[in-house]
Parts: sequence; structure tokens; C-alpha cells
Amino acid sequence: MNRLGVHDPRAVGAQIRMQIPNLTPLEAQVLDSMTSRTDFAETTGLKEVATSASVSEAMIIKIVKKLGFSGFREFRRALTTYNSSDTAGLYSEISPDDTSSEIVEKVFRTAKQALEETLAILDITAFDRAATILHGARHRDFYGIGGSAQIARDASHKFLRIGLRASVHDDAHMMLMSASVLEPEDCVLAFSHSGITQAVLEPLQIARDKGARTIAITNYVDSPMSSLVDVVLCSTAQGSPLLGENAAARIAQLSILDALFVVIAQQDAEFYESNLSKTMNAVESKRAK
Repeated sequence: MNRLGVHDPRAVGAQIRMQIPNLTPLEAQVLDSMTSRTDFAETTGLKEVATSASVSEAMIIKIVKKLGFSGFREFRRALTTYNSSDTAGLYSEISPDDTSSEIVEKVFRTAKQALEETLAILDITAFDRAATILHGARHRDFYGIGGSAQIARDASHKFLRIGLRASVHDDAHMMLMSASVLEPEDCVLAFSHSGITQAVLEPLQIARDKGARTIAITNYVDSPMSSLVDVVLCSTAQGSPLLGENAAARIAQLSILDALFVVIAQQDAEFYESNLSKTMNAVESKRAK
């Protein structure tokens, strides 16, 4: 049905959002007018949608094809199914008038939706490739700026617990220097929600030129970052103007990394369990008695 190769109804919302950067401002506006309609149903006609958005029927067809659907009917069927799903029902816009209890519930539901949708779009073949690359690499360099760097640090910490060393770089100059000395036996795991962070793209290109294996964790499957790497793992989230996409997507990305950690640890369970015991014992003296 879609460019992600995913047929799970939970993936429809993610599929649409992930293609928005490829739309023109007018196309994005028209899309918003369609997806925000509360009366959108299997009986909603193409002409009705076009008239409501003040555009031609051809424009509607062009937009839905950009989103990865074969035509309006497939888009209508998929969106209608998604809108009636439990996953779509998890999301609620945060309002300035919300109580603390309402905010907590909405934030948690948004995170849950991000997890449900990310699970639905996750390419298991790509996931397994990423695990193989990370497990077999000589050196592992993790690149990320801002909030993405915090995710990289969390991943590095997990891997260190089982004896897999990874270097985290969150400075543009350090990333470039790191990439310049990589070799084919090494790998880079790059984090960027938008997939267009130039400070990460430049060292990724160098790493690729050096022959190192490259993995990206991003929100957009067709982002510039995705075109530079061997493996793309996508997270997704629907954010509000206040919360943003990044907050919920971070939960999904951390879950992807948790899963990678477990799969890698299974490759040589006895060896990694031994290392885990060593690292846990090393910090035991720092715990309060």
C-alpha cells in the first residue's frame, strides 16, 4: 500500500506525516484540510474534497500519490480505517486550559501512540541489519546534536554495560574528525529527528566515503540523511505545537535502541552476561548501603 511497505492500519498516520516534508506549502495545507475533517468517510467523494479545499481533483490525486497511495480511493479507505482505530484515538491536542491531570494523560497517550505507530512501520529486515552491523563493528561512533545527542548517550551507556564500546560525538568538528579516520570495519549510528541536520549529514558523507557502515534513526524515511546511510530505522510521532514531535519520538527511538540492545546481547549471551556482571559490580560500591 505504501512506500514503507507496511500494511498495518496503525501505520497510516505515520505514513502521511512522514511524507509532509515532500509536499509544497499548498499541498500540505490541502492535506491538513482533508485529515482534519471529522466527517471524512468511505462515502466522501473526490469532488467534494476538492471543492472544500478550493483545488482541482487533479491536485488531490497528486497529493495522495505523493503520500504513497495509488489513488484517492485507497487513501480514503486507509485514512477512514486509521481514524477509527484505537491508535488514532490515543492522540489529543494539548490545550492551554487543560488541568494537570489532563496534560499528564495526553502526554502519556501521545507517547503510547508514537510507540504503536513506530512498531507498525518498523522494518524488521533493516532492524536486523542494524543489529548485525553494530555487533560486528570494530569501532562504533554515535552522532547527534541537541536532544538527539542525549539518545546517543543513552545507547552508548546500554552497550557499555555489556562491553560494547561506542563513542558519542555531539560537536560538529568532533564528528568530522571522527568520520575522517573511520575504516570499513567501523560503523556510525546517526540520530536526527528531521533528517536534515547539516552538522550530522556532513560527517555521515565522509564516513560513507571511507567505507564505514552507516545507520540512521530518523522520523522521515525520505530525508537527506536516509539517502546517505546503509540502514534507516524510522520512528514517528504526532506532536502538538507545545509538546512538539521530538518529545514523543524520543520515546520511540529509545525503545528501538532497547530492542537493538537485547537482540545484540542475544548473539553471545554468555559473553555479554559476563560483561554485564563486571560492569554492574564495578559501580556497586557507589550505591548507598
